[in-house]
Amino acid sequence: MNLKELSPEFKEITSLESNTTVFKTYLTGDWVSARELEDVISPIDLTTFARVPRLPYEMVDSALSKISEKGRWEIRDLPGEKRLKIFHDMASLLDKFRSDLVEVLVIGNGKTRAAANGEVNASIERLIRADLDVRKLYGEYVPGDWSSESLETEAIVRREPLGVVLAITPFNYPLFDVVNKFVYSTVAGNAILIKPASKTPVPAILFARIAELAGFPKHALGILTIPGKDMDKVVSDRRIGVISFTGSTETGERVIRAGGVKQYVMELGGGDSAIVLDDADPVSTGQKLVTSITSYSGQRCDSIKFIFSEPGVYDKLKQTLLNELSKIKVGDPREDVSMGPIIDRGTVDELEFSVKDAQEKGARVLFGGKRLKENYVEPTLIEASKEIVKNLYLYQKEVFLSVAVLVKMNNVDEAISLSNSRRYGLDASVFGEDINKIRKAIRLLEVGAVYINDFPRHGIGYFPFGGRKDSGLGREGIGYTIEYVTAYKTVVYNYKGKGVWDYM
Repeated sequence: MNLKELSPEFKEITSLESNTTVFKTYLTGDWVSARELEDVISPIDLTTFARVPRLPYEMVDSALSKISEKGRWEIRDLPGEKRLKIFHDMASLLDKFRSDLVEVLVIGNGKTRAAANGEVNASIERLIRADLDVRKLYGEYVPGDWSSESLETEAIVRREPLGVVLAITPFNYPLFDVVNKFVYSTVAGNAILIKPASKTPVPAILFARIAELAGFPKHALGILTIPGKDMDKVVSDRRIGVISFTGSTETGERVIRAGGVKQYVMELGGGDSAIVLDDADPVSTGQKLVTSITSYSGQRCDSIKFIFSEPGVYDKLKQTLLNELSKIKVGDPREDVSMGPIIDRGTVDELEFSVKDAQEKGARVLFGGKRLKENYVEPTLIEASKEIVKNLYLYQKEVFLSVAVLVKMNNVDEAISLSNSRRYGLDASVFGEDINKIRKAIRLLEVGAVYINDFPRHGIGYFPFGGRKDSGLGREGIGYTIEYVTAYKTVVYNYKGKGVWDYM
């Protein structure tokens, strides 16, 4: 599979070899290649559509030196208003090169064209809304006269950038997650190194070219195209002050072990629960749940994976779910379909294993459960009793595709308990009208966000999101992540004996 011809602005960072587009990557001011190249596979037909450099550690080490010695000061010394101007110029360029970005997201991720356009739109808006992050950069004034030991002094408490942020991004939103981490890191005055997912590195490379065209400080940005298994030496480097990571819990734990004492922002495993109360509308609820289950083929950390329903609405809800799932068309995302491919065959293997595991433990497949091609699957709905659900592989792990488990509960208390017993705690949904039950669920659910009568959707981060338990550390969101990429510095002024104050 080949990419369509890219815009002229990307020509100098690409070449054509054996009918395949070969990309350079951006390292602190230079476009570089490497002796080894990595194939980038399209999930549509599992063929190579691009190649990117596999950077040796020596090149990464050189980039770390340059970004820590020059880049972090270039971005910090750039006035905030000029940073915002660059962000707005980048947003305009994203729109200008929309067709290139959409093409890469469709071919490289298997997204439908509508989903790809949506990701570009979200990326543009995130850049424009960087002005809302700025509100959290303002400091505080602390008067000294509230303690006898600090009389005739005063202080300001300011936030400062930590220097260099290492952003490790996932495959599923390879443009937006890059943009999001870039914005909240650099608006605060940090330089940034971005390690994109090895399966989907091209959007990050195109974004770096857009940043360069917009005039972003050249030594303050780098795109590290290296395999995840080679990252331990990078994450442990003391020149890195913050690691922002989105990915699996298992990989996140490895990053923390290797990284040591640093600041971390980590969105890890998810797979959300929905609690459906007896007074919920089964039709609108079922429609929303199926949208969540099938959006980007379920390859979303905030995708609904468990539906805990009270008995009064259960049968009508189940029928609605089956009706809506039957409307989902799976196929080549360049055609008129609802769901495209899964990013790799291994995840589909895991689905087949988890379906078999569920059946062997007494659960029943209500819909789907089958592999259509090597990495295409039917959306899957499994029915399990509350007595066996905890034993399921699907309950104990996050299977990252379109699969959900439906469970009948006696009451909301049982539903809350089963939701909380999972190791993950990213989001939850509650559908219904009984405000007392809803309020109880809000109070007791051990998650980072609760959505009432809607399915979880993190969007551009206008509302902060992030998990509890094995779902992560910190929060991502406009204005909220600033806390994790900056440090407080207290400056105390001593005026004792200077006659500034005359206390009684």
